Amino acid sequence: MPKGLREIRNRIKSVKSTAQITRAMQLVASSKMKRAQDAAQGSRAYAELLGEILDTAVAKVSDFFHPLLTKRTVKTRGILLVTSDKGLCGPLNGNLIRQAAEIKDAVFVCVGRKGAQAIARSGRKLLADFPVSDRANFSEVRPVAEFLLKAFADGTVDTVEILYPHFKNTLVQMPRLQQLLPADSLAAQARDLRVKLGLPEAKVESDEREMIFEPSAAAILGELPSLFFKQAVHQAILEAKASEHSARMVAMKAATDNAKKLAGALSLEYTKARQAAITQEILEITAAASQN
Repeated sequence: MPKGLREIRNRIKSVKSTAQITRAMQLVASSKMKRAQDAAQGSRAYAELLGEILDTAVAKVSDFFHPLLTKRTVKTRGILLVTSDKGLCGPLNGNLIRQAAEIKDAVFVCVGRKGAQAIARSGRKLLADFPVSDRANFSEVRPVAEFLLKAFADGTVDTVEILYPHFKNTLVQMPRLQQLLPADSLAAQARDLRVKLGLPEAKVESDEREMIFEPSAAAILGELPSLFFKQAVHQAILEAKASEHSARMVAMKAATDNAKKLAGALSLEYTKARQAAITQEILEITAAASQN
């Protein structure tokens, strides 16, 4: 077999092997994407209910104060950057890291190795990084939220903001920077979360029921801001996981399609080269026969 034909055939084998790998990765990402989407959508119902409770309860209490809601002079911004642990998910991580690079006077807490590596390479201050599995259970996310709450309470950071890929649909995942602390009020924070999730606004004004707080309004409402903050962080990470697997599925599908197209083009090139080689051999045989 001529050297050129052998090289083309080897390239065809290599491209087909690559297509099999990317196809397998696409199927794995598809199954994980479905589970991640279900988890994110299932958590939205709890976020909506918690937001309605906050809106209603705070509207019934006057002169409510909480340190997590107190504004302060912003000297250092705290950014929770949520990326993936692995690549091969298109521009998802790149868009987040590029936006993070534009943020000034900030320190970072990272979920995902890609973000932590990028922050470390850029020389920005990295307070901590946390591993979170694909399932992103609340028990895994709680240490992240508690670390951020402590940093805010200690004055290490003056804001807590989260930069993550917002899951819109399988094809669209947009970077979103959302401030969680401090909030003007629990009601405003609850409304902002409902807008982010595309949920209807609660009609707190129409609720005429009288409320009794046991043991007291201060004891109950004192715990709600931190609970709501933890839930908001958990919801954002669930959205990020759904975005990651969706982006990876789309990227692997595109890679599989491109590999198949390349294999087809190489097969056509191989066929033409083989026909040309056969034609050349026939011409040589004919020429030799005519000379004899």
